[in-house]
Amino acid sequence: MTTQTDSIDYALTEAIQHFVARHPNAEAMQKRAAQVMPGGNTRSVLFTKPFPIRVERAEGCMLHDIDGHSYVDLVGEFSAGIYGHSNPVIVAEVQRAMEQGLNMGAHHTREVEFAEAVAGRFMLERLRFTNSGTEANMMAIAAARAFTGRPAIMAMRGGYHGGTLSFAQGPAAVNAPFECVMAHYNDVEGTCELIKANAGKLAAVILEPVVGGGGCIPATQEFLGMLREETQRRGIVLIFDEVMTSRLHPNGYAARVSISPDLKTLGKYIGGGMSFGCFGGRADIIDLFDPSRANALAHAGTFNNNTLTMSAGLIGLTKIYTADACTALNARGEALKARINAMIMSYQAPMQMTGIGSLLCLHPLSGKIASPEDAARADVRLKRLLFFHLLEDGVYLAERGYMALSLLIGDAEEAMLEKSLMRFIERYRALLH
Repeated sequence: MTTQTDSIDYALTEAIQHFVARHPNAEAMQKRAAQVMPGGNTRSVLFTKPFPIRVERAEGCMLHDIDGHSYVDLVGEFSAGIYGHSNPVIVAEVQRAMEQGLNMGAHHTREVEFAEAVAGRFMLERLRFTNSGTEANMMAIAAARAFTGRPAIMAMRGGYHGGTLSFAQGPAAVNAPFECVMAHYNDVEGTCELIKANAGKLAAVILEPVVGGGGCIPATQEFLGMLREETQRRGIVLIFDEVMTSRLHPNGYAARVSISPDLKTLGKYIGGGMSFGCFGGRADIIDLFDPSRANALAHAGTFNNNTLTMSAGLIGLTKIYTADACTALNARGEALKARINAMIMSYQAPMQMTGIGSLLCLHPLSGKIASPEDAARADVRLKRLLFFHLLEDGVYLAERGYMALSLLIGDAEEAMLEKSLMRFIERYRALLH
């Protein structure tokens, strides 16, 4: 007797075999890459079994791989690619910056202009630039520990704040050695009790107000309000990781939910497609890094004020991803989510799309999804089957179902996704559970 589990395994095996047959060049490149990089990989999130696609070139919102296939890019460089792959305004600005000189080893005017733009846009009293969201979060935590004189931090299970601050199954082996208290996302009472019990040693509470890697799940207003109240009462620094979520409102997600954290961290698209990170917020905390002060905290970084990021970031934030563009993109994402969920409902299929605005995630799962633990109930095999199905139809999103819309995604690209999802449900309806 064939079981549903047998059928899922068979369908996935069949999909993988078809993928391998259509990507001989990628398979050969994977073998070559594995000779010099572990698993042929230097960025874990991009790896998919049996091997990933290998992109040869990209333009607009399209990717073209070395096997001759093209894909609508819904990964959006995990929210860093908001401008697409070849925005002419950014290309021209980067070329101009290169002509003026790379990485001058000195202060320059563009960093001041960019800092003013970022501070004004995201309501930061003071800020410092880094090269990635990971660095920004590390430095924000370091600032909180120095400011409070306390050693520990609180993070959320299923959270992710960079390569050295990953909490998918609790603290990862490669994490920075901070003492960490783990809370459950959106658990108001339990997290409140944890804060009270550990207040004497907690320097900071850090979270994404919409958890990204754990399934694009927004925090409830009640949860965020409790965190703000309890941390403020006990002198704990509240850090919003807005590396992804800053794109969800013209002034960042904190403004959308009317919660003011002590520090915010930024990254991704704000660098205009270049490497970028930023941490900022309250002046009394960030001013600990003022080098003109005695006993100032040190914060070096060869590329913190590199001219490419400062130039591309400034033009992108002020001329392209304006407040109006931000509002329009997130409205597009909300409309797409509503249509897809309505379509899924019409089939009575156990699937759903979560997210806010332009950050979205597909889950082959029914029932309420309020935390990463809820999202983890999904059958990983069905996620992989969906990934390969969409890929075959020329739609590229993360294997976990995550997508970040770029400004180049339009009606035609959304229609491709919707049509492919409809085909998936019709083809595999009996396997969904």
